[in-house]
Amino acid sequence: MPTPGKIVLEARRIVKRYGHVTALNGADLELRAGEVLAVVGDNGAGKSTMIKVLCGAVIPDEGEVILDGQPVRFHNPLEPRKLGIETVFQDLAVAPALDIATNLFLGREIRCEGALGFWFRRLDKGRMRREAEQEMRALKFHLPSIDSAVENLSGGQRQGVAVARAAIFAKRLVIMDEPTAALGVRESGQVLNLIRTIRDRGLPVILISHNMPHVFEVADRIHIMRLGRRVALTNPQRHTMAQVVAIMTGAVPGDETSANAAADSF
Repeated sequence: MPTPGKIVLEARRIVKRYGHVTALNGADLELRAGEVLAVVGDNGAGKSTMIKVLCGAVIPDEGEVILDGQPVRFHNPLEPRKLGIETVFQDLAVAPALDIATNLFLGREIRCEGALGFWFRRLDKGRMRREAEQEMRALKFHLPSIDSAVENLSGGQRQGVAVARAAIFAKRLVIMDEPTAALGVRESGQVLNLIRTIRDRGLPVILISHNMPHVFEVADRIHIMRLGRRVALTNPQRHTMAQVVAIMTGAVPGDETSANAAADSF
């Protein structure tokens, strides 16, 4: 894993237009190793578009993305995955009728060795089950049984399966889009603990959330967007929730110079 504090992913002067609407207007972002970076902003601030650029779902009109010091240009969501970037979207993309182990390896199934796997494409379900149990224990996320169908899990447990899948296969970073949306207090706590565990394992996390208490609970730095660009970069020690909301809504002007101060304090 990279040295804590080193920039892992960087977006520079990203512009994305949809006809006459400019979703991103010269937006910047830096993710450092060993941190949870919360991206916040009002509706229409450009959060979702920025994240889609970083995970390959949207191709920017201008600007560049830099991964570990090297410029990259993603043309589809598969390319970031090959480079170790995993994204958890709000719709989770799980198969409810399948068990937890199968969902964790969805799209990355392990085949049996030898002719059974090569010619008959038989899956090594035993190995997938063992590795799934091992990974869930390492992530300290408790489930009733690794053989349980996802449709029988609670909302928080389903979210945990999706987040765990990203954590298992991510090599560089994890992006999470509203991971605690529509969850209760207890279930949200489980997901927030999982985010902390992922960070403690050395994987940096980009967290998009409207829930300010959750942001202040787990974020190391807070990236504030408004009108398609970053207006401030801070941390829970420098600004209160009320101050962050005021910057988000434009009640208080943002200060890009605070980005350098917040970066230096990490």
